[in-house]
Amino acid sequence: MEQEKILARLLQILTRYSQERATGPFVDYLDPEELRQRLDLDSGVRGDWDQLFAWVEKYLTHAVRTSHPAYLNRMWAGANLPSVIGEMVTAVTNTSACTYETAPVSTLMEKYLLRTMLELVGFHNGTGQMTTGSSNANMIAMMAARNNADPAVKQQGLFGRPPLFALVNADAHYSMDRASNILGLGAEHLLKVPVDDHGRMRVDALEQRLAEITAAGGVPFFVAATAGTTVRGSYDLLQPIIALRDQYKFWLHVDGAWGGAVVFSDRLRARFLPHLEQADSFTLDFHKMLGTSLMCNVLLFNQRPDILRQVCSAGDESYIFREGDNGEIRDLGTQSLQCGRRVDSLKWFLDWKFYGREGLAERVEHYLELCAYAEAQVQQAAELEMVVPRESFNVCFRFRPPAPIPAAAFNQELRERMHRTGRSLVGTGFVNGELVLRLLITNINVDKSEIDTFFRAVIETGRELLAERSGLDHPRTR
Repeated sequence: MEQEKILARLLQILTRYSQERATGPFVDYLDPEELRQRLDLDSGVRGDWDQLFAWVEKYLTHAVRTSHPAYLNRMWAGANLPSVIGEMVTAVTNTSACTYETAPVSTLMEKYLLRTMLELVGFHNGTGQMTTGSSNANMIAMMAARNNADPAVKQQGLFGRPPLFALVNADAHYSMDRASNILGLGAEHLLKVPVDDHGRMRVDALEQRLAEITAAGGVPFFVAATAGTTVRGSYDLLQPIIALRDQYKFWLHVDGAWGGAVVFSDRLRARFLPHLEQADSFTLDFHKMLGTSLMCNVLLFNQRPDILRQVCSAGDESYIFREGDNGEIRDLGTQSLQCGRRVDSLKWFLDWKFYGREGLAERVEHYLELCAYAEAQVQQAAELEMVVPRESFNVCFRFRPPAPIPAAAFNQELRERMHRTGRSLVGTGFVNGELVLRLLITNINVDKSEIDTFFRAVIETGRELLAERSGLDHPRTR
């Protein structure tokens, strides 16, 4: 009975939070020391449920409201309700998805979703797994490519082997750097290929690097094309890279952590990711544009049904994993790097069933329309400017202060002022060495009116800062 009352009390608190999470300021900002004092982390009484719920209330009070329309800082925002339900169910049932006997339903759901995604992407006779996110997926893809290029590496390591080289877009995600470190390649063996005026990997530069590596006796084993770079949102062109793959025999991975969501829309896929079905591997985060609760990712392999088992399985697994019928993989943990696996399939399954492919495609298409609208608003505002033209879903702009005020320092201060006053939280990044405010729209509570509100806040905050510099009262926006 006590447990039922506790859960009912929790649901009441969460329901109230859910009703209020898109209203008021997105955060009640406090500096770390002030927040530490407010939380009083050393207090508390053992076994006191009232104290426990006081901690819950404190957490929710000071948490960033990621569902709020002013939260524009990351590639993810508040989660879809179906996936939240799935998250709660998996927390209550508390099991690992590593074996069928401990997670029979989630195992079948994950296999169903993998088949569905392989078919959607156009991969044949392939396999896949749900991972902890695209950073992990990129590493597993690079590991698969390494072992595919030199099968002896799994047993003998890299000692005395021909030097291996991975090549990526110069603006590729930093997870590629970490993967090369973890896999023992070394930072000098991850080559950053220069980009063109659109932020895409220059194919001529890639071809030159491939020729140089080969001539020196190295092996270019892995090329990662980025589908939606982190700052600029650029898509590498796949067709010319595929032509080079046919010549140099490298593994072509497509990092679609951010922009891979276009696969749900036939129209956007044809525009941004033609020829994806010819890649060797592909990763996509469901928790970004598609709104599934953190974390939720899929890594897919083309034409290699046994690659994950070959790459990830090692050591004596007989105590836990069982063989399936007719050689089918029964326990998903046998092709995973970690033993314990979160049950992520339920939340994605519920989202997939509730929204369907058409609903998810409409969401992504709408986000792109809103990004075009946001770019137009920047172009119409005298105080704002686009640092580079928009490539897809990322709007890289800044407030234009009068000379001689440095634009980078001013925009950084503007961004911090907006954060600390609870007006908005927007990301930053660098394009061609220039600091930009990086607007990302991946929040279902954001539409044109919220974009207008955001830009009014940017302009008003910029005017405030200029007025403070001049010692005058700042003019109000109309």
